[in-house]
Amino acid sequence: MSSSPTPPVPPAAKAQAKALTVKEQRAEARAKKLEEYKKREARARRNRLIGIWSAVAGTVVIVALVVSAIVLTPQRASYTAGSDGAKISGVETFKNGAGHVEGTVDYPQNPPAGGEHNQMWLNCGVYDQPVPNENAVHSMEHGAVWVTYDPKLSDDDLAALKLKLPSSYIVLSPKEDLPSTIVLSAWNAQLQVDSVDDERVGEFLEEFWKSQFVPEPGALCSGALDAPGKVS
Repeated sequence: MSSSPTPPVPPAAKAQAKALTVKEQRAEARAKKLEEYKKREARARRNRLIGIWSAVAGTVVIVALVVSAIVLTPQRASYTAGSDGAKISGVETFKNGAGHVEGTVDYPQNPPAGGEHNQMWLNCGVYDQPVPNENAVHSMEHGAVWVTYDPKLSDDDLAALKLKLPSSYIVLSPKEDLPSTIVLSAWNAQLQVDSVDDERVGEFLEEFWKSQFVPEPGALCSGALDAPGKVS
């Protein structure tokens, strides 16, 4: 027995099937585009997060380096301006006068601790050569402390000495023929020590640095003479 032939598909049904297939294709295309869009967005979010966390990590590293530099870098000492009348063992006091003169002065102390001086003061700072007495004395008249040291002082000891000094109103310089390794001189006061580690170095600076008992307290310690050898 022969099978019945398949009835022909009407033209309208073919058109409907074809229309549905196109819709399905378009829907599939939209779905693919949406999936690609989602993947791009996911990659973009991931990259943004990576960038943010990289920036945060970089900032943390920079902050850590800055903090480490501050913590690990030796800091110079600081002192309170003005004298309190503290008594410090070994400090000698004098009664030198003041006044401006020309030429060199024969001072009774070595280094000088006051007295007549040149009309131009020495700019405060660190010098690696001897400085003129007459100009350094004028700086002390303004409240500066003049710290002199034996030129044979080791580099390590000199570096340690610098850390004990304030950043202003200080003159540091080498000087031949000192009575001790280090001499700290203020106006009419002086201390001789043989070691950078002597605790009296800080005590002297606390008492005599920017003292109010000098002839011209608060006067400038800059804007005048830079002697040869000024380092900072």
